[in-house]
Amino acid sequence: MKEDYYEILEVDKNASAAEIKKAYRKKAIQYHPDKNPGDAKAEEMFKKSAEAYEVLSDPDKRARYDQYGHAAFDGNGGFGGGGMNMDDIFSQFGDIFGSAFGGGFGGFSSGFGGQRRVKGSNLRIHVKLTLEEIAQGVEKKVKVRRKVQAPGVSYKTCPTCHGTGQVTRVTNTILGRMQTSAPCNACGGSGQIIEKKPSDADAQGLKISEETVSIKIPAGVADGMQLKVTGKGNEAPGNGIAGDLLVVIGEVEHETLKREGDNLHYDLYVSIPEAVLGTSKEIDAVTGKVRIKLEAGMQSGKILRLRGKGIPSINGYGSGDLLVHVNVWTPKTLNKEQKDFFEQMLQDEHFTPKPEKSDKSFFEKVKDMFS
Repeated sequence: MKEDYYEILEVDKNASAAEIKKAYRKKAIQYHPDKNPGDAKAEEMFKKSAEAYEVLSDPDKRARYDQYGHAAFDGNGGFGGGGMNMDDIFSQFGDIFGSAFGGGFGGFSSGFGGQRRVKGSNLRIHVKLTLEEIAQGVEKKVKVRRKVQAPGVSYKTCPTCHGTGQVTRVTNTILGRMQTSAPCNACGGSGQIIEKKPSDADAQGLKISEETVSIKIPAGVADGMQLKVTGKGNEAPGNGIAGDLLVVIGEVEHETLKREGDNLHYDLYVSIPEAVLGTSKEIDAVTGKVRIKLEAGMQSGKILRLRGKGIPSINGYGSGDLLVHVNVWTPKTLNKEQKDFFEQMLQDEHFTPKPEKSDKSFFEKVKDMFS
């Protein structure tokens, strides 16, 4: 089981953005590879801290994490806020360290080549799912147009930064000589420039390619949730690493079922004779048709709860329920014989409303639904 992100950074769940950033900087400096050469445990904590910060520093990701936990990102088959490698960390969070390690993240060198690897840009797509697909989980194949390194392109070491990706400047100040480092402008921090490229490649040696990507979407995702397929975004020039493919979930509205979290709602209309005599009805569920029995004397507004017939929890904690709302349908027009019958029943004690204590009011039912 993955560790809680708040526990990794040792912050409270109500911590502010500034407190989270401060806690991450402390952890990152503590476990930085330059400070702990060859220490596998320190490297692992360095990665975990960065993963936690990536999620908790983003308001949208943090909200989804607070609601769904790790499953909101990990899902299935490589989605996640996690899985970060050293290149991800040093390319994304260079401003956190300031000058703690020679002027930025890019200055690290312990076993990682001393070079900042550029990361390609992310791509975002929208995938629409039916309630049935959301309930069962699904694998989708989508076509993605992404930038890849063109065949035949070659790179050489940048003569400006000599392959480090960083340019160091020394400035004389009133406090003495100050050294700062910044990404090389000539190569964009990759440490390499194009040596030769085919005519159909752009200035970075990349070209557009269409690729079919298989996306495994876990059961229980929600509308607006964003999943990540690592490495399926645009590639970077030279020895850079590819960006990610961000998958935004869209939920197709169901004809008869309404979703509320992991629960589903169904409006069932029955006639007065059916409510009086009792009946059985076949209704929709995400797993197919379900037959339910209505007892004689069923009251309008009654809510029947079919446990476990809702949407599976994305955290794996069972499934929600299917709530069937019974509505007795009153006809608007009657023939003379029908009208005479109901007029006779106006004084009949069987048709006089006699609510029992067990019959909850509308407001009590609403309160139960949200409690």
